[in-house]
Amino acid sequence: MVDLNTIASLCKRRGFVYQSSEIYGGLGSVWDYGPLGVELKNNVKNLWWKSAVYERDDVEGLDASILMHPDVWRTSGHVAGFKDSWVDCKSCNKRFRYDEVKQKTCPECKGELTEPRTFNLMFKTFIGSVESEANEIYLRPETAQGIFVNFKNILASSRKKLPFGVAQIGKAFRNEVTTGNLTFRSREFEQMELEYFTYPEDSDKWFDYWVNERFQWYKKFGMNKKNIRLRKHAKEELAHYAKSCYDIEFLFPMGWLELEGIAHRADFDLKQHSEISGKSLAFYDEEKKKDIIPHVIEPSGGVDRTCLAFLIDAYKTEKVRGEKRVVLAFHKELAPVKVAVLPLLRNRPELVKLARAIYKDLRGDFKVTYDDTASIGRLYRRQDETGTLYCITVDVKSLEDKKVTVRDRDTMEQERISVDMVKKYMEGKLR
Repeated sequence: MVDLNTIASLCKRRGFVYQSSEIYGGLGSVWDYGPLGVELKNNVKNLWWKSAVYERDDVEGLDASILMHPDVWRTSGHVAGFKDSWVDCKSCNKRFRYDEVKQKTCPECKGELTEPRTFNLMFKTFIGSVESEANEIYLRPETAQGIFVNFKNILASSRKKLPFGVAQIGKAFRNEVTTGNLTFRSREFEQMELEYFTYPEDSDKWFDYWVNERFQWYKKFGMNKKNIRLRKHAKEELAHYAKSCYDIEFLFPMGWLELEGIAHRADFDLKQHSEISGKSLAFYDEEKKKDIIPHVIEPSGGVDRTCLAFLIDAYKTEKVRGEKRVVLAFHKELAPVKVAVLPLLRNRPELVKLARAIYKDLRGDFKVTYDDTASIGRLYRRQDETGTLYCITVDVKSLEDKKVTVRDRDTMEQERISVDMVKKYMEGKLR
């Protein structure tokens, strides 16, 4: 498998991920997504939303605010219990997460470590013009609570019946002690979460359903089955709200780590918010003529981790005519750029005009790039390394026979097709 330094270098060089505020020395574990990174990220989110919401009739969407009443986080247990532990090296002064230090000495310099200390992971800020304890609020550390506190609102406006789900994609913030490993663990990140509300007696069935459904989703979009697995949580590692939980793990360069968690949250959240707020979040069942506190199944995945995993999984190297070829073999739905239009000569106005016309004709339907800044061999390698599916080469002969060469990323096979058939050809390949 490719090492993380190689991926990090590619991410910066090709415009997937940059260090935030780099010209000022950077901000630790906060990342900016470049031109290609934002396309990959949007593709991941769009595919998740399509499968979670558009392709189902039992799930609605939500976009809850980042800022919420502080009592939400007291009720959920985050204020009291959302904590982490760190240790410091007495020699080099570097800080590490206690649960990630496998030995009793510093991983960097082998120096002596301090005793572990605990802190709350939430970012605290103030609302209003006065910075006082009464005005303290938090940046949300997860998106789930926005769904729970809106349960009755969604129920009333959508007229859904059990079982049904609410999906949300949004930012979350955690003041991680030590992060690193590129975008795997960040202080600002995005989550893709689904809270699926069921009758208590059916919840185990739906838990099994969503474990399988989410596991298959990654394979559907090309993830190598050798790099992904399911791991059930032992009882001692379950969160306080969880009846059961599975992690979907990916084989990162750092080892097998969580990509997504599917938790059986039982009735903890709705019951807790009902009791503390004094507002019932029960579902009234017309057939049974009684109030029911639904059980909740929660598939929760990280957008940033998913992008990183798909990127690592797609990275391939091979020898082509004695030279190394690097390819990001993304599934066609994930590829940041679908088509590159490459004029062979940029000093021939009529050739450039034809290439530009093809580019403009395609760009309204697909993400297309135009590049005339190198030789054709270098242009191909550049597009391979960013995962572009097809390259269209416009050469001198194109001016005579009105045909262009289309090159497939994966097979490198080339096909000569008529200019007026290019759009239809691409629609057939990419739809």
